[in-house]
Amino acid sequence: MLHVNLIKAADPEEVGKLAADLFEALIRTKPACVIGLATGSTPLPLYRELIAREKAGKIDFTRVRSANLDEYKGLAPDHPQSYRRFMQENLFDHISIKPENTIVPDGLAEDVQAMCEAYERKIEAWGGVDLQLLGIGHDGHIGFNEPAGHFPGMTHEVELTAMTRDANKRFFASLDEVPTAAFTMGIGTVMAAKKIVMVVTGADKHDILMKSFFGPVTPEVPASILQFHPDVTVICDAAAWGE
Repeated sequence: MLHVNLIKAADPEEVGKLAADLFEALIRTKPACVIGLATGSTPLPLYRELIAREKAGKIDFTRVRSANLDEYKGLAPDHPQSYRRFMQENLFDHISIKPENTIVPDGLAEDVQAMCEAYERKIEAWGGVDLQLLGIGHDGHIGFNEPAGHFPGMTHEVELTAMTRDANKRFFASLDEVPTAAFTMGIGTVMAAKKIVMVVTGADKHDILMKSFFGPVTPEVPASILQFHPDVTVICDAAAWGE
Protein backbone atom coordinates (compact mmCIF):
# COMPACT_ATOMS: atom_id res chain seq x y z
CA MET A 1 0.00 0.00 0.00
CA LEU A 2 1.64 3.22 -1.16
CA HIS A 3 1.26 5.98 1.45
CA VAL A 4 3.55 8.40 -0.36
CA ASN A 5 2.33 11.93 -1.00
CA LEU A 6 3.95 13.00 -4.30
CA ILE A 7 4.09 16.75 -4.93
CA LYS A 8 5.21 18.26 -8.21
CA ALA A 9 6.99 21.63 -8.08
CA ALA A 10 8.03 23.80 -11.00
CA ASP A 11 11.73 24.05 -10.17
CA PRO A 12 14.29 23.51 -7.36
CA GLU A 13 13.41 26.85 -5.75
CA GLU A 14 9.76 25.87 -5.45
CA VAL A 15 10.80 22.46 -4.09
CA GLY A 16 12.66 24.37 -1.35
CA LYS A 17 9.66 26.58 -0.55
CA LEU A 18 7.21 23.67 -0.36
CA ALA A 19 9.58 21.71 1.89
CA ALA A 20 10.06 24.82 4.05
CA ASP A 21 6.28 25.00 4.53
CA LEU A 22 6.37 21.58 6.20
CA PHE A 23 9.29 22.54 8.45
CA GLU A 24 7.61 25.83 9.36
CA ALA A 25 4.35 24.06 10.26
CA LEU A 26 6.22 21.63 12.52
CA ILE A 27 8.34 24.29 14.26
CA ARG A 28 5.27 26.47 14.89
CA THR A 29 3.31 23.60 16.48
CA LYS A 30 6.32 22.08 18.31
CA PRO A 31 9.05 24.69 18.94
CA ALA A 32 11.39 22.10 20.52
CA CYS A 33 11.00 19.62 17.67
CA VAL A 34 13.73 17.31 16.38
CA ILE A 35 14.56 17.57 12.68
CA GLY A 36 16.74 15.19 10.69
CA LEU A 37 18.85 16.99 8.11
CA ALA A 38 20.66 16.10 4.89
CA THR A 39 23.54 17.52 2.86
CA GLY A 40 24.11 17.89 -0.88
CA SER A 41 22.98 20.41 -3.46
CA THR A 42 19.28 19.42 -3.47
CA PRO A 43 18.42 20.76 0.04
CA LEU A 44 20.18 24.11 -0.50
CA PRO A 45 17.06 25.99 -1.71
CA LEU A 46 15.24 24.69 1.39
CA TYR A 47 18.01 25.89 3.69
CA ARG A 48 18.06 29.32 2.04
CA GLU A 49 14.29 29.52 2.52
CA LEU A 50 14.47 28.52 6.20
CA ILE A 51 17.13 31.19 6.83
CA ALA A 52 14.95 33.81 5.11
CA ARG A 53 11.86 32.78 7.08
CA GLU A 54 13.61 33.07 10.43
CA LYS A 55 14.99 36.48 9.44
CA ALA A 56 11.41 37.49 8.55
CA GLY A 57 10.20 36.36 11.98
CA LYS A 58 8.09 33.47 10.69
CA ILE A 59 9.99 30.72 12.54
CA ASP A 60 12.29 30.46 15.54
CA PHE A 61 15.06 27.86 15.76
CA THR A 62 16.16 28.61 19.35
CA ARG A 63 14.62 25.41 20.77
CA VAL A 64 14.89 23.18 17.67
CA ARG A 65 17.22 20.15 17.82
CA SER A 66 18.78 18.64 14.68
CA ALA A 67 20.47 15.35 13.82
CA ASN A 68 22.29 14.89 10.53
CA LEU A 69 22.04 11.77 8.42
CA ASP A 70 25.71 11.16 7.80
CA GLU A 71 29.37 12.21 7.74
CA TYR A 72 32.47 11.12 5.86
CA LYS A 73 34.86 8.89 7.79
CA GLY A 74 38.23 10.54 8.35
CA LEU A 75 37.19 14.16 7.86
CA ALA A 76 37.53 16.62 10.74
CA PRO A 77 34.52 18.88 11.47
CA ASP A 78 36.35 21.89 10.00
CA HIS A 79 37.45 20.08 6.80
CA PRO A 80 36.08 22.02 3.78
CA GLN A 81 34.14 18.95 2.57
CA SER A 82 32.93 17.62 5.92
CA TYR A 83 29.17 17.54 6.34
CA ARG A 84 29.47 19.37 9.67
CA ARG A 85 31.17 22.26 7.85
CA PHE A 86 28.51 22.10 5.11
CA MET A 87 25.72 22.43 7.69
CA GLN A 88 27.45 25.31 9.47
CA GLU A 89 28.02 27.28 6.26
CA ASN A 90 24.65 26.59 4.65
CA LEU A 91 22.30 26.69 7.64
CA PHE A 92 23.44 26.66 11.27
CA ASP A 93 25.63 29.80 11.14
CA HIS A 94 22.66 31.80 9.81
CA ILE A 95 19.89 30.73 12.21
CA SER A 96 19.37 30.83 15.98
CA ILE A 97 19.80 27.06 16.58
CA LYS A 98 22.09 26.34 19.55
CA PRO A 99 25.37 24.54 18.71
CA GLU A 100 24.73 21.91 21.40
CA ASN A 101 21.40 21.15 19.72
CA THR A 102 23.01 20.12 16.41
CA ILE A 103 24.54 16.67 16.10
CA VAL A 104 26.46 15.19 13.17
CA PRO A 105 28.26 11.81 13.30
CA ASP A 106 31.91 12.18 14.35
CA GLY A 107 34.07 11.59 11.27
CA LEU A 108 37.16 11.12 13.44
CA ALA A 109 35.65 8.64 15.93
CA GLU A 110 38.20 6.10 17.11
CA ASP A 111 35.61 3.75 18.61
CA VAL A 112 33.11 3.58 15.77
CA GLN A 113 30.68 1.26 17.53
CA ALA A 114 30.55 3.48 20.64
CA MET A 115 30.05 6.62 18.55
CA CYS A 116 27.22 5.06 16.53
CA GLU A 117 25.46 3.77 19.66
CA ALA A 118 25.81 7.15 21.37
CA TYR A 119 24.32 8.84 18.29
CA GLU A 120 21.26 6.59 18.45
CA ARG A 121 20.88 7.18 22.21
CA LYS A 122 21.03 10.96 21.74
CA ILE A 123 18.21 10.88 19.17
CA GLU A 124 16.18 8.61 21.48
CA ALA A 125 16.82 10.92 24.47
CA TRP A 126 15.43 13.80 22.41
CA GLY A 127 12.26 11.81 21.78
CA GLY A 128 13.04 10.70 18.22
CA VAL A 129 13.02 12.58 14.92
CA ASP A 130 9.80 14.47 14.15
CA LEU A 131 10.64 15.26 10.52
CA GLN A 132 13.44 13.62 8.54
CA LEU A 133 14.71 15.31 5.38
CA LEU A 134 16.09 13.02 2.66
CA GLY A 135 17.58 13.30 -0.79
CA ILE A 136 18.08 10.28 -3.04
CA GLY A 137 21.16 8.94 -4.82
CA HIS A 138 21.17 7.70 -8.42
CA ASP A 139 21.33 4.14 -7.07
CA GLY A 140 18.54 4.77 -4.58
CA HIS A 141 20.73 5.32 -1.53
CA ILE A 142 19.33 7.37 1.34
CA GLY A 143 21.85 8.79 3.76
CA PHE A 144 24.84 6.64 2.85
CA ASN A 145 22.80 3.43 2.93
CA GLU A 146 24.00 1.90 -0.33
CA PRO A 147 22.35 -0.94 -2.29
CA ALA A 148 22.97 -4.13 -0.30
CA GLY A 149 21.60 -7.55 0.55
CA HIS A 150 19.71 -6.24 3.60
CA PHE A 151 18.36 -3.03 5.15
CA PRO A 152 20.82 -1.90 7.87
CA GLY A 153 19.08 -0.97 11.12
CA MET A 154 21.00 1.57 13.15
CA THR A 155 23.74 4.19 12.65
CA HIS A 156 26.80 2.40 11.25
CA GLU A 157 29.93 2.63 9.12
CA VAL A 158 29.55 1.97 5.40
CA GLU A 159 31.98 1.52 2.52
CA LEU A 160 31.07 3.94 -0.26
CA THR A 161 30.36 2.53 -3.72
CA ALA A 162 32.29 3.64 -6.79
CA MET A 163 29.10 5.33 -8.09
CA THR A 164 28.68 7.38 -4.91
CA ARG A 165 32.34 8.36 -4.74
CA ASP A 166 32.25 9.34 -8.41
CA ALA A 167 29.09 11.45 -7.84
CA ASN A 168 30.82 13.26 -4.95
CA LYS A 169 34.23 13.79 -6.56
CA ARG A 170 33.13 17.16 -7.96
CA PHE A 171 33.47 18.53 -4.41
CA PHE A 172 37.09 17.34 -4.07
CA ALA A 173 40.32 18.08 -5.93
CA SER A 174 40.40 14.51 -7.25
CA LEU A 175 38.71 11.13 -6.85
CA ASP A 176 41.64 10.03 -4.66
CA GLU A 177 40.62 12.61 -2.05
CA VAL A 178 37.03 11.35 -1.78
CA PRO A 179 36.71 9.28 1.42
CA THR A 180 36.10 5.56 0.90
CA ALA A 181 33.83 5.20 3.94
CA ALA A 182 31.23 7.14 5.89
CA PHE A 183 29.04 6.97 8.97
CA THR A 184 25.29 7.05 8.38
CA MET A 185 21.97 6.69 10.14
CA GLY A 186 20.62 3.25 9.33
CA ILE A 187 17.42 2.50 7.45
CA GLY A 188 15.85 1.66 10.82
CA THR A 189 16.82 5.08 12.20
CA VAL A 190 15.32 6.82 9.16
CA MET A 191 12.13 4.74 9.27
CA ALA A 192 11.66 5.59 12.97
CA ALA A 193 11.10 9.27 12.08
CA LYS A 194 7.49 10.35 12.53
CA LYS A 195 7.41 12.13 9.16
CA ILE A 196 9.74 11.95 6.14
CA VAL A 197 10.20 14.60 3.45
CA MET A 198 12.26 13.73 0.38
CA VAL A 199 13.40 16.43 -2.04
CA VAL A 200 14.29 15.38 -5.59
CA THR A 201 15.45 17.59 -8.47
CA GLY A 202 16.79 16.99 -11.97
CA ALA A 203 15.86 14.74 -14.88
CA ASP A 204 18.69 12.36 -13.93
CA LYS A 205 16.71 11.38 -10.80
CA HIS A 206 13.47 10.45 -12.62
CA ASP A 207 14.27 6.76 -13.12
CA ILE A 208 15.35 6.09 -9.55
CA LEU A 209 12.30 7.99 -8.26
CA MET A 210 10.03 5.66 -10.25
CA LYS A 211 11.97 2.57 -9.13
CA SER A 212 11.88 3.61 -5.47
CA PHE A 213 8.18 4.34 -5.19
CA PHE A 214 6.57 2.26 -7.94
CA GLY A 215 8.89 -0.75 -8.02
CA PRO A 216 9.41 -3.65 -5.61
CA VAL A 217 10.66 -3.00 -2.08
CA THR A 218 14.22 -4.32 -2.05
CA PRO A 219 17.49 -3.47 -0.27
CA GLU A 220 19.00 -3.26 -3.77
CA VAL A 221 17.02 0.04 -3.97
CA PRO A 222 17.32 1.34 -0.38
CA ALA A 223 14.78 4.16 -0.81
CA SER A 224 12.09 1.63 -1.77
CA ILE A 225 11.63 0.83 1.95
CA LEU A 226 9.92 4.23 2.26
CA GLN A 227 6.86 2.65 0.64
CA PHE A 228 6.25 1.09 4.08
CA HIS A 229 6.48 4.36 6.04
CA PRO A 230 3.08 5.81 7.05
CA ASP A 231 3.93 9.48 6.38
CA VAL A 232 6.21 10.26 3.43
CA THR A 233 6.04 13.38 1.28
CA VAL A 234 8.16 13.48 -1.89
CA ILE A 235 8.60 16.92 -3.44
CA CYS A 236 10.18 16.88 -6.89
CA ASP A 237 10.68 19.41 -9.63
CA ALA A 238 9.21 19.08 -13.12
CA ALA A 239 12.44 17.56 -14.47
CA ALA A 240 12.51 14.76 -11.90
CA TRP A 241 8.76 14.18 -12.32
CA GLY A 242 9.21 13.65 -16.05
CA GLU A 243 6.32 12.74 -18.34
